[in-house]
Amino acid sequence: MITPESEAHRLDTADPGHRHLFHVPPAEGGRHPDVAYLAGNSLGLQPRATAGELVADLDAWRRLGVEGHLEAERPWLPYHELLTGPAARLVGARATETVVMNSLTVNLHLLMVSFYRPAGERTKIVIEDSAFPSDSYAVRSQARFHGLDPDTAVVRLRPRAGEDTLRTSDVTDFLAAEGRTVALLLLGGVNYLTGELMDIPAVTAAGRAAGAVVGWDLAHAAGNVPLALHDWDVDFAAWCSYKYLNAGPGALAGAFVHERHHTDPSLPRFEGWWSTEAATRFEMTPVSRPPATVEAWQISNPPIFAMGPVRTSLELFDAVGMPALRERSLRLTGWLARLLDEVTPGRPLTVITPRDPARRGCQLSVRVGSGGGGAGELTKRLRHEHGVIADAREPDVVRFAPVPLYSTYHDCWRVADALASVVGREG
Repeated sequence: MITPESEAHRLDTADPGHRHLFHVPPAEGGRHPDVAYLAGNSLGLQPRATAGELVADLDAWRRLGVEGHLEAERPWLPYHELLTGPAARLVGARATETVVMNSLTVNLHLLMVSFYRPAGERTKIVIEDSAFPSDSYAVRSQARFHGLDPDTAVVRLRPRAGEDTLRTSDVTDFLAAEGRTVALLLLGGVNYLTGELMDIPAVTAAGRAAGAVVGWDLAHAAGNVPLALHDWDVDFAAWCSYKYLNAGPGALAGAFVHERHHTDPSLPRFEGWWSTEAATRFEMTPVSRPPATVEAWQISNPPIFAMGPVRTSLELFDAVGMPALRERSLRLTGWLARLLDEVTPGRPLTVITPRDPARRGCQLSVRVGSGGGGAGELTKRLRHEHGVIADAREPDVVRFAPVPLYSTYHDCWRVADALASVVGREG
């Protein structure tokens, strides 16, 4: 038996969240009209305000043509500046350190042009062994670009035997022993597979003390956990906007460069039209005059209709606030963890996300044993038989993300109820 459904309804009445601001898809199975959507760590739901806001930007193009660059209600020429303040507040940075542009891996490559500069024995790039594949591809290609063997230049940190997640000391001890060889430390702020929240300030301090540049992939951290990139002295970071930030599939990404790097003339950097000072952009001179801000890392003029959904979502985060979202996240994820504790004993299901709430965001990852039918098959049954949408990472991990903006306690209860129904007890 699991906790009664009525308790979930009681908690939702007391702690309702902001589900009314989002479109929730209809269920294809089960007895509830809407899905229990626990896949916001893969793609966030659409805010109800997005469509109208995007249509308004499209209408400016219809009415004004090229004059919309200066005369639209939200003029296109400085449009990206509308996103800067909210994005900076979201990641704990200064506005001059934050920009929305490109996609995540493109931004990582542009930043590594500046910050991965192997020399002498300091050539290593350190990532976690369970890094998202695109990060692995990116750092290996960077090593090859510099004429290095990626099999030796890229160091993959693994958890200890019998453990699923890296400890902070696993990273700091490696840096203490091998830091002289590390050119770049690039880890995920929240690990995509396990949901582990790294101790970003402690790891950053250890990396910089070892003489390495420290960058972070915040794809699963931005909009999920509070961040303070400036105060933590992070060198650079990048994140996407389609997961917890709910800006739509393939949405524009964000980038951060600490202000201490903005006036460093030794940093190599690719440039384009938007890399030069805005005031001189239309002088059409052949030599760039980059501003002393992160906008020097921009290259192309921004795609307005792609920026609109990001702006709409960032304004929502600004209105609700990350502190409030984190508090609800702790309550909601804690509730799901409690329910999973009721379901997993005796079943081939193991939660691999850290139990300590301070070491996780709003994701709980469950490893499916040999008697559970595999991750992919399990998520299909959850969806089509119970209306629960989760995310499978083959071969054996199912990820559940109770997103504090729109997930409910009842969603979490439905996860536990569905697992208890679909996965039989062993023996």
